[in-house]
Amino acid sequence: MEYLIYTLPLGLYLAWYLVRRRAVVKASIEAQRDAHEAGLTEPTTLHPVIDPTKCIGCGSCIAACPEQPHHTVLGLIGGKAELVSPTSCIGHGACRSACPVSAITLVFGSERRGVELPRVTPWFETNVPGVFVAGELGGMGLIRNAVEQGRQAMDQIASRRPRGKDGQLDVVIVGAGPAGFSASLAALEKKMNFITLEQESLGGCVFQYPRGKIVMTQPAVLPIAGKVKMTLTTKEQLLEFWLDVQQRTGLEISCYERVDAVVPDGDGFIVRTNKRELRAATVLLTVGRRGTPRKLGVPGEDQSKVVYRLIDPEQYSGQRVLVVGGGDSALEAAASLAEAGASAALSYRGDAFQRAKQRNRERVKNASEMGSLRLLLKSEISEISADRVTLQHDGKLLELPNDAIIVNAGGILPTDFLKKIGIEVETKWGTA
Repeated sequence: MEYLIYTLPLGLYLAWYLVRRRAVVKASIEAQRDAHEAGLTEPTTLHPVIDPTKCIGCGSCIAACPEQPHHTVLGLIGGKAELVSPTSCIGHGACRSACPVSAITLVFGSERRGVELPRVTPWFETNVPGVFVAGELGGMGLIRNAVEQGRQAMDQIASRRPRGKDGQLDVVIVGAGPAGFSASLAALEKKMNFITLEQESLGGCVFQYPRGKIVMTQPAVLPIAGKVKMTLTTKEQLLEFWLDVQQRTGLEISCYERVDAVVPDGDGFIVRTNKRELRAATVLLTVGRRGTPRKLGVPGEDQSKVVYRLIDPEQYSGQRVLVVGGGDSALEAAASLAEAGASAALSYRGDAFQRAKQRNRERVKNASEMGSLRLLLKSEISEISADRVTLQHDGKLLELPNDAIIVNAGGILPTDFLKKIGIEVETKWGTA
């Protein structure tokens, strides 16, 4: 009897564990199969690579992933953890921290898809001493990660580089998006002599997102302000919070001031903008990767009806709108336009939306099934006229009535700007 008292709970727990593990394995195999059948096998950002020789199959990485259980990003197959839905991974990095045997490495790009990034040290300094990079430009597109990297970069600048002297600023921060805003607050907290420049408005790339877009799903920590406890946060909510933090802290940001050049000047730099020249001991670049939109290069693209971002879907209600692209921005724009009452179509040269998150693919699929969005896979625009657009669609010529075109084909890394400074750019093919 005493034997049963001790063994029965253990047996019940073991049975529960085995049932639960079988369910995890089954879901993992299904998610991997669905991803391969849909051609969604290429990760879009920072993502984990798991060493099977080290992995013990404990499932800690799966439990730690903030996208679970909404998306099966990581799974267990053959007793080892695997990235089963690569396009659903958005680069949180929590899996690496949770792994008890250090079997996970976070990398950029893959063997098939390279990612261009500035060459930086672990402390965010480029090959040009005194010039640092953080945030989206360095590959950290996720807001929470960019916020953290901005703070860390400023910590490194404060500890590794001398303060400005003889009229120099300690640091010029270029960009007021997530990384730049966080870095600015860190500089303010450290009582550094700095200026933050932003070519548009507070928020940088976030300011350019469509109205109502969900921009943050996990809390972040801002210097001075502390933990941002919001989850499933919209663009408007986040910008309102940041504006409140700016006003409460007295942080000054020079908006609508574009940086044209960063030139070495003795033991520091001259930063030339469209308004003035500044001298600084160090420079922190936190600009986005999409500052220069990628264009199609087709006849008629210079017309005013062609734009490269969607701000307010409502303004296109009742219009015939074609969205171009296969990433998250394109899918979000197309779905939002369809929901706003536009006659929307989505053109993409591929046969599957390999770079888009699952929730965006589902929105597009639902809109297509409801008849409010026309999908044109394996298509490319060949010419744009005043009231029509001509495409090559699956080997055939297709002409559509058209009032507006929104091109979401990504952005061009500001390589020329970086090279003028002397910063080296490298292509990551599945490396850290």
